[in-house]
Amino acid sequence: MKKEYRIKKNEEFQAVFNRGASVANRQFVVYALKKEGQPHFRIGLSVSKKVGNAVVRNQVKRYIRAACQTHTASLSPAYDFVIIARNPAAALTQQEVTDSLRHVFKRAGVWKRQEQK
Repeated sequence: MKKEYRIKKNEEFQAVFNRGASVANRQFVVYALKKEGQPHFRIGLSVSKKVGNAVVRNQVKRYIRAACQTHTASLSPAYDFVIIARNPAAALTQQEVTDSLRHVFKRAGVWKRQEQK
């Protein structure tokens, strides 16, 4: 993911946590904060040590980034998202992570269009 699509600073994470709305399922918690005038969405990731060792945590983060990158056109652009991976996310495949995140984004109301299959 490009740098402009990432949230890195603690103040930005805290703003999303404090002012954003949260939606969750078994694998992920997504905090969404609407930011008008922003040309694209931004993603912040949090994967705790409870999820697994460094290899597992990095794999989960790669899967989340890939899912967000493939669905860039489907997500509303004027949002900051913080995605927190829960423990069951460690056992998911790439496709399962994508499906689970799509489910959470739809529940949050930030999914712009329906998938054509």
